[in-house]
Amino acid sequence: MAEQQPPVMADVAKLAGVSHQTVSRVLNDHRNVRPETRSRVLAAIEELGYRPNSAARTLVTRKSQTLGVISFDTTLYGPASMLYGIEQAARAANYFVSIASLRSIDRGSLLDAVGRLRDQAVEGIVVIAPQTPVAGALEVAASGVPLVGVACGASENVPTVGIDQRGGGELVTRHLLERGHRTVHHVAGPLEWLDAVGRLEGWRAELTRAGAPVPEPVTGDWSAESGYAAGRRLAADPEVTAVFCANDHMALGLLRAFHEVGRSVPGDVSVVGFDDIPETSFFQPPLTTVRQDFGELGRLSLRLLVDRLTGGGSGPPEHVELPPTLIIRESTR
Repeated sequence: MAEQQPPVMADVAKLAGVSHQTVSRVLNDHRNVRPETRSRVLAAIEELGYRPNSAARTLVTRKSQTLGVISFDTTLYGPASMLYGIEQAARAANYFVSIASLRSIDRGSLLDAVGRLRDQAVEGIVVIAPQTPVAGALEVAASGVPLVGVACGASENVPTVGIDQRGGGELVTRHLLERGHRTVHHVAGPLEWLDAVGRLEGWRAELTRAGAPVPEPVTGDWSAESGYAAGRRLAADPEVTAVFCANDHMALGLLRAFHEVGRSVPGDVSVVGFDDIPETSFFQPPLTTVRQDFGELGRLSLRLLVDRLTGGGSGPPEHVELPPTLIIRESTR
């Protein structure tokens, strides 16, 4: 028995009673098609299960309907969630996505990834660039291709979207001070990350505003292991009653360290994380943390990029910062 061939454009034209050119106009959203004709063609497409050939459409329209996304270290919850949010938003906007995931992020690797994506005829590129070495390279990378930066700080010539990391640090610190703690200790992320710097600055600014002592921060590397090492150090100081960890994985390690020496959370020490990873409500105790709306981050980054593609973003580049949300659970008394 011969394998049934997938329907082609000619089949759609025959069923709808129109020409091949009319089907093409409908597929390319041409304005010069009568509504009743458009409806017949769309009904025929649905009945036949016809799927347009994207390569052929690219040759006709000179548009690939493909966007590039450059990301780094998608093993971490933040970058992985940003990537997922962008991919879902692109799909909803009828764009394909080509992803370049970098093992290390620096000026050279970023520019190389932009070049590879441009070779694939992407219409525009979203760059998830949360590290300081890359922020300056965005200006160069944006030459010749529409580009939007995500979590990369403000840029003079590139539209950007991000979360207010400094505001998140202030939010956590204020929450702990309002619960009667004399000060708040901080386990910072690696300081080449813009997110870590923003959270550190927010923590320090809120302590200063409140006239509270500003302890020396302990720096980790986002891992639970580094949080555990920081926890062992902080647990040895009986004056430590509140700790803000720059992400939830470090908070997990810190909780383990405090548990091992018999310091109760939240009885003796309050602990707050950042990110609201799916497991935080199952920590012992469930972790107070800061939630970031990665879905909205993806939608906004796509909107800014599509605006640039369609000419709607021809003015000064837009810079959007989304507010974070404090999620209060049992780890703060």
